[in-house]
Amino acid sequence: MTSTLLNKRYQLEERLGSGGMAVIYKARDLMLERTVAIKILRKDYSNDPAFRERFRQEAKAAANLAHPNIVTVHDFGIDQGRIFIVMPPGATLKELIEKRGRFSIDSGISLLVQACAGVGYAHRAGLVHCDVKPQNMLVTPDRRLKVTDFGIARALASIRPEERTQIVWGSPQYFSPEQASGKSPSPASDVYSLGVVLYEVLVGQLPFIADNGNELARMHREMTPRPPREIRPTISENLNRIILKVLSKEPAARYRTADQLGRVLITFSKQKEQPQAPERAIPTPQQQPAPQPARPAPIPTPLTTLPPTLRAPILRRDGLDIDWATAFLGLITLISVSGLAPFWLWIYFSALR
Repeated sequence: MTSTLLNKRYQLEERLGSGGMAVIYKARDLMLERTVAIKILRKDYSNDPAFRERFRQEAKAAANLAHPNIVTVHDFGIDQGRIFIVMPPGATLKELIEKRGRFSIDSGISLLVQACAGVGYAHRAGLVHCDVKPQNMLVTPDRRLKVTDFGIARALASIRPEERTQIVWGSPQYFSPEQASGKSPSPASDVYSLGVVLYEVLVGQLPFIADNGNELARMHREMTPRPPREIRPTISENLNRIILKVLSKEPAARYRTADQLGRVLITFSKQKEQPQAPERAIPTPQQQPAPQPARPAPIPTPLTTLPPTLRAPILRRDGLDIDWATAFLGLITLISVSGLAPFWLWIYFSALR
């Protein structure tokens, strides 16, 4: 179909990839002269009238999700008997994982925080994604992650049970235990799938690997994943507990919404980034200042009890403190005593007569 012109507007140029429900093409929007990505659903879904109507409703609801971490749906329609969706171009997170392997702890958490923000916004709007996986996450060159395909998995739920394939309630590598049991997904189901993506991004492999969907479904329902810290020791114990909590079998044991998981990851990142207080340096003997000689305390005088405004200035001479007011009073006292000496002598001799 690489030479096909959809709706007389979109020229398909290159096949980018395929999945269980659709094929993705790089295309050219001839009207707006821009490069786009087009996802064309397989014929077995497109030919079902009930699915077409359900998809139209879900796509309309998804198109109203305006959030920086949700892909903007440019257009959707039916041409040549197939449903298609027009989106901005970009590499999927799955492609990046296959190309580079596991991410650094900081980069992986940053991407998952963005995924939680997009999915959490949809949860607040009353939408459950149902098919959270790295194939449905586009990563722009500036590391902005955008979640795609809101509504497609929900539309697939309208297919009769006997016609559903293993991808109806999500992809078997990423769907939750309750989805594996055939139950309707909830926001906690999306949280579980986000946990599987987080595990894959940080560890470099999926928590469960099997040859067929039935075995994968059993593993999601019954088996405990290998702790990621055992595979990658640089994962901290706190982060290890967060991942295992997200992958709990019971929905009530997980974080209830994607927003809550995002806040937990942000808190973990902030605690990880806080610098440790530097140790206080102990000066060496050469760095320690030399001790200063102690200064002798001044001898208290009676004038020290006077208010500071009535005290005479104290001068220092040859290392001695001289209180001139005290010296002056002492001199007057001496003169007074010396002047009374003749008077006391006269009284004494008069008494002897």
